[in-house]
Amino acid sequence: MNLKTGFDNFKKGFKKFWFLLWKDNSLKGWIFSLIFLFVFIRFIFFPFLSLVTGTALPLAIVESCSMYHDGNIFSNFDKWFESHDGKYSLLNVTKGEFEKFSLRRGFDKGDILFIVRANPETLKMGDVILFNSGIGETPVIHRIISIKEENGEKVFATIGDNNAKMLVPDNNPAGVDERKITSEQLVGKAVFRIVPWFGWVKLVFFETSRPESERGFCNEN
Repeated sequence: MNLKTGFDNFKKGFKKFWFLLWKDNSLKGWIFSLIFLFVFIRFIFFPFLSLVTGTALPLAIVESCSMYHDGNIFSNFDKWFESHDGKYSLLNVTKGEFEKFSLRRGFDKGDILFIVRANPETLKMGDVILFNSGIGETPVIHRIISIKEENGEKVFATIGDNNAKMLVPDNNPAGVDERKITSEQLVGKAVFRIVPWFGWVKLVFFETSRPESERGFCNEN
């Protein structure tokens, strides 16, 4: 087989592939397209995105209401902070400081966030990080409210915008202390919200397996 024949066969094969993928409206075409998209996303898109972002979890679906602000993307920041001012006063975080934080309007259950590598040396107060808490396989997504150094290592304290208090051993079944998050626990840093609520396409299938208090849509605490 010469080069021209090989190229012609490739063109014919590619045309058949392209038709089956995008233009064939039969059941066979739909099944082929779904399988192709799954393989592409799972084995090409996500590995490439992980390589670029430096984290194994470049896209994260928010699965709890711990960072919720009333109204989500339409929330009123002034009104929200007024209702949470007491908590942040105790944490020595002023309204002026919070206004400079990333994702200062929080996010809702079902939102999809874009995640990058969390470098302990460049993280700062107000950044939203993902960390392994020891409770299940899903990382916690909370905001840094203080950074200290212990034995030459950065240690972070976080809290959910919609939580009244931090996770501590007394209220955390795994005994993880949210006041002492180490670099080994870091999964990534949330940069921005890609799309609100779209993660419900996945979450809806797991709602019945959650504790009753964690089901459904979010309300401000």
